[in-house]
Amino acid sequence: MKVRLRPLALLALVLSGACISRREQRRDRGEDHADVLRGAPDACANALDGGAAVTRFAVIGDYGQAGPSEGDVAALVSRWRPDFVITLGDNNYPDGAAETIDANIGQYFHSYIAPYTGQFGAGAADNRFFPSLGNHDWLTPDAAPYLAYFSLPGNERYYDFTRGDVHLFALDSDPSEPDGVTADSAQAQWLRAGLRAAPERWRIVYMHHPPYSSGPHGSTTDLQWPFPSWGASLILSGHDHDYERLDVEGLTYVVCGLGGAMPYEFGAPLPATQTRFSGGFGAGLIEASADHLRLRFYTVDGTMVDQACLGPSP
Repeated sequence: MKVRLRPLALLALVLSGACISRREQRRDRGEDHADVLRGAPDACANALDGGAAVTRFAVIGDYGQAGPSEGDVAALVSRWRPDFVITLGDNNYPDGAAETIDANIGQYFHSYIAPYTGQFGAGAADNRFFPSLGNHDWLTPDAAPYLAYFSLPGNERYYDFTRGDVHLFALDSDPSEPDGVTADSAQAQWLRAGLRAAPERWRIVYMHHPPYSSGPHGSTTDLQWPFPSWGASLILSGHDHDYERLDVEGLTYVVCGLGGAMPYEFGAPLPATQTRFSGGFGAGLIEASADHLRLRFYTVDGTMVDQACLGPSP
């Protein structure tokens, strides 16, 4: 049985929402890229808004810093009433400590977590919160508070689960991962086998460190695994505190790291960059049916910054 760790003191830094409101929103496209990759937005609207069975979930990254900004993102997610929430790492700033984890996560997302034993209210009947590990979560040895706080499938550092027509694979992209993070690692071979065996229409891989990014952390070459040939449909990551959508060899990669920690400035766009944004906090919303998947990114005031529709090849 796991021991649940309770907060002793709130050590997280608090960001001021006013800091972002004074920033000019910036939206920077690459070289005349289209808004969508495999279909027009109305193709997804026709397919997903017409009563078909849809799996609907929220995507947040680099969020775990208690304060107004994370609160605004959590309120945005709550208004969507998603089936579940996934995270792209850095769940517990600054050091992944037991003393801060409940204030940084449970304070805002306890109603999705099961079992939940923190101090901020009732948890979910069934777990609907599926995080991935980030570098800040590993700053406490062995990521012990994270692993004690959540009850997740598999070895809990990396795992998979299915909902409707979607099979999701959460990776641990941190170099501290005992099973490795390179394409020939034990973790990668687990993913390869899982992707090839998955019968679901959509096979989504998510992690913290981005394989491709034009943010200040940049691309993580060790994580540029042969995802297309292994059968992945979409790759999600965080680490850079911005939003960026890229097309690499026909596969969509998204960086979604505007969950609450201070946004970053971009460098030059990559050749693969489709669209990018760092002008405010927000979250991703994904809706998937048997034939179409729609990804949208919204800021906390409800402004849609980007959307992409994936569907049958024309």
